[in-house]
Amino acid sequence: MLWPAGLYDVSVHSLAERVLGHIRREELLHAGDRVGVAVSGGIDSVALLRLLIDLRQELGIVLSVVHFNHKLRGAESSADQEFVAKLAQEHGLEFYAASGDVAKHAAEEHSGVEAAARELRYTFFRGLLGAGDGEEEAGAKAQDFEALNRSAGSAAPPKRDPQGLKPESVGRLIGTAEALPFQTHNRAPRQNQESVLNKIATGHTLDDQAETVLMRLIRGTGPRGLGGIYPRLIVEHESGEDHGEIIRPMLGIRRRELETYLDAIKQPWREDSTNTESKFTRNRLRKLVLPLLEREFNPAVAESVAELAEIARDEEDYWENEISGWLGTVVQWSQPEWMRGLPGFAGPQFLVQIQPSPSQPPDGDLLSRSEQSGPAVVNASVSRPWLLTEPKAVQRRVLKAIGEQVGIPLGFKHIEEILRFAAEDGPSGKELSLPAGWKIVREPEALVFLTPDLRRQERMPDYEYSLPVPGRAAVPELGIVFEALLINPESQVAEYNQQLLRPELLPEKLTVRNWRAGDRFWPAHTKAPRKVKELLQEKHVAQPERRLWPVVASGDEIVWMRGFPVPARLRAGPDHEGVFVREAPAAEENTV
Repeated sequence: MLWPAGLYDVSVHSLAERVLGHIRREELLHAGDRVGVAVSGGIDSVALLRLLIDLRQELGIVLSVVHFNHKLRGAESSADQEFVAKLAQEHGLEFYAASGDVAKHAAEEHSGVEAAARELRYTFFRGLLGAGDGEEEAGAKAQDFEALNRSAGSAAPPKRDPQGLKPESVGRLIGTAEALPFQTHNRAPRQNQESVLNKIATGHTLDDQAETVLMRLIRGTGPRGLGGIYPRLIVEHESGEDHGEIIRPMLGIRRRELETYLDAIKQPWREDSTNTESKFTRNRLRKLVLPLLEREFNPAVAESVAELAEIARDEEDYWENEISGWLGTVVQWSQPEWMRGLPGFAGPQFLVQIQPSPSQPPDGDLLSRSEQSGPAVVNASVSRPWLLTEPKAVQRRVLKAIGEQVGIPLGFKHIEEILRFAAEDGPSGKELSLPAGWKIVREPEALVFLTPDLRRQERMPDYEYSLPVPGRAAVPELGIVFEALLINPESQVAEYNQQLLRPELLPEKLTVRNWRAGDRFWPAHTKAPRKVKELLQEKHVAQPERRLWPVVASGDEIVWMRGFPVPARLRAGPDHEGVFVREAPAAEENTV
């Protein structure tokens, strides 16, 4: 037995046993693991901490507490941190805390507050797992990282600077795990950095799983997105020699069960006031959609959706192994003709990222542009007869995998268009344009993906889509969904960073498009309108990203531009309703 008779009631004992069973079934923890429990102060994370405290002897693990202060709720956020620090002290656990300016980061990245908070929070986690960077990124730094130890006189671990980084919305799958190869924005890795922990446990529940899958389903997703929250995330160190893990031990537990558990052991928790704010999509789904589905259609809908996610993850595990084989056999990789023999570039005639030749000075401008063009500058060729005789599921996955390998944002419509193009009869050499300047050439025996010729700076096709106010517009060329949100005056808090537009000065429909030659924009705090080309040059935006840079226009006037404050004359006042333009990945936005 894990607990003396009478110490806990049957329901408490059963809950801990279920968590223990999930941990062992998924092999999330092993004896000797140094585990940081991510505790916000809310019901989920506090329950996770108390459960792992009860289970730590059985599991043979060493626990500590980690907390990230998002600084979005002023004194309330500070009180949360104090509560968590006291909880760690009461149980004799080391406490690691960090804070970051989430509101500023959300404004700079033009993302939702939830996405920005997750990004900085996982930056902190990555630093604790020994996979951080040594260079500061403006606006994305997790600051004030401190280690506090309950024992008087004990030395605190060395101070660290976990940096801002952008985890991919969906990473490489490893069995039942999701690997997150965190992007580091070209900063040099920190030397001799040791990990404080090798595992971090988060309090995601079955409710979180159901909410995530439903959000992705509503917004549009594929089988991979239906996998929802994975039991573990592999955090790969830059050296490639080691990794840490972020684990979710409570994915099979309902939130209401945790509330019963904490009441039974008389453990208080903190309530986050933002959990009731309807401006957040997840809150609306939690308060409105899920209760409706449970009441009107299926009382066990959350459990059913969680089971669907588990099935989808296992399916993806199988397909990932298949895809790896295809990319090495039926897909042939080659260096583009236009880069062969160029001064400063050399490499074999297969899958390569352009590398400067040591014997010749590199073409600096061309190298800069190649670094912006995707994961690799390479052509890909797939056997056309083989592709057309395979089932549709195989066809779609092969094309999607090629796009992911070389950095082409291919949505469902793109892939269906490619398949129609492949099946057509016609002359050899016919071309089909793809996002980001890529092309496909149809030959009798092959479909050839051609990377843009960076020497000629090939013109990419313009895009233009209607953006209702309020409403959404998908931009396949960027793999982005733009949203125009109406924000109430009482919700105009710091996270919008004066980026709200006056709705009475806007039409019912705006236009989201790439900028065009001659376009001008008047950012706040500047004396006069400026050419968009000059603004992007000063921001050091390289091709081809510069060519596709998005703006939002009202008629001929640009009212919003990525990376810049909205015009002063269009800015909504603090006591007025405003329109907030934000961007999110087309399929997997707001991963928790």
